[in-house]
Amino acid sequence: MKILAIDDQQLVLLPLQKRLKELGYDVKIEIDPNKGIALYDAYNPDLVIVDINMPFVSGLDIVKHVRNSKNANTPIMVLSGNTKDETITEGFELGINDYMKKPLSLNEISARVKRLIGAPETENIANNSNVMIQQRCVGVVIPCYNEEERLLSEEFISYIDKNSGYHLCFVNDGSKDKTLEVLKDLQKGREDFITVYDCEKNGGKAEAVRLGMLHMAKKEDLDYIGFLDADLSTDLADFDDLVKTIETSDFKIVSGSRISRMGANITKESARKIISLTINFIIRKILKMDFKDTQCGAKIFSKDVIDIAFGKKFVTQWIFDVEIFKRMSQHFGLKKARAILCEQPLKRWIHADGSKLSMKDSVKIIGQLAQIAWVYRGKKISSKLLKESSFKIA
Repeated sequence: MKILAIDDQQLVLLPLQKRLKELGYDVKIEIDPNKGIALYDAYNPDLVIVDINMPFVSGLDIVKHVRNSKNANTPIMVLSGNTKDETITEGFELGINDYMKKPLSLNEISARVKRLIGAPETENIANNSNVMIQQRCVGVVIPCYNEEERLLSEEFISYIDKNSGYHLCFVNDGSKDKTLEVLKDLQKGREDFITVYDCEKNGGKAEAVRLGMLHMAKKEDLDYIGFLDADLSTDLADFDDLVKTIETSDFKIVSGSRISRMGANITKESARKIISLTINFIIRKILKMDFKDTQCGAKIFSKDVIDIAFGKKFVTQWIFDVEIFKRMSQHFGLKKARAILCEQPLKRWIHADGSKLSMKDSVKIIGQLAQIAWVYRGKKISSKLLKESSFKIA
């Protein structure tokens, strides 16, 4: 039995295709709706699964094409994040057979497919899947410098295998050990879900994150893009909570915050905590925003602000997060910036041994904050000034 699935987000289609093939169906997928229409005419599927919100050609247009084709009775299932009553009603009026709202599990999708067109003649018995088909697709940039011994490969693999809609981009920041080799092994067999971006020379975390974010912004099927530390001091489940906040709000940036509180597992070295409090006080004065923790290495961005935040090189080496917020306030104005930036407390953050930032380095941050205050003192920052100021404090 043949199934054609059309959705402009490949990260949605791939786990769906894998699951239905495991059950014994013949499955073809297409991210371009125009090509999907041509494939329908040539493939003659027994079932069409289609998304609604796609560029240029809507899923409802595909429904109309099927219903006007020579195989007008082909069953159609809609799998969409669009929950508008008028859209759902129009779909059924056009002749769809089922409407599935994202997010939902692959188990439920499989059961609905079987109910609609039956099981394949040579049905395979597949284990139940706890994978959810999400409404949004997310890119995550993970900067890596000499992470050969610390990279938690199994945790990353386990997460993307169980959670659809994620694409991880590991940026090798000119590592001198075998980090690149480790990353290539991690990517093997998962090229559709893992990208390895290799920088031949070490440019520092700020530049590694910036290059990774700009690279991921080119992927059309991603709705949000963020970054996360390689040591997973903030774990992926907590990161997903940040994603849930940004997709259900009008925020443009949601930043994790390591605030100690009841019910949260937040650990820091005592000396580091004291310096952190001092630095945060200075940062609040510079930003004119009541941020509790700008430096947490877990942040998620709406795609339309990536160029504003990362388009130009950062002035400083470590506290580029402060520059991001400063750029947002200068682009949108302080009042609007406060409205579109969100700081969300994490449930868990554990200081990882082997951190690249020493206590001596922490003191240098004070100087970098003074540099930010000076460079970003005007309302408009010219690209020439940023270029001239892009140096590292020794």
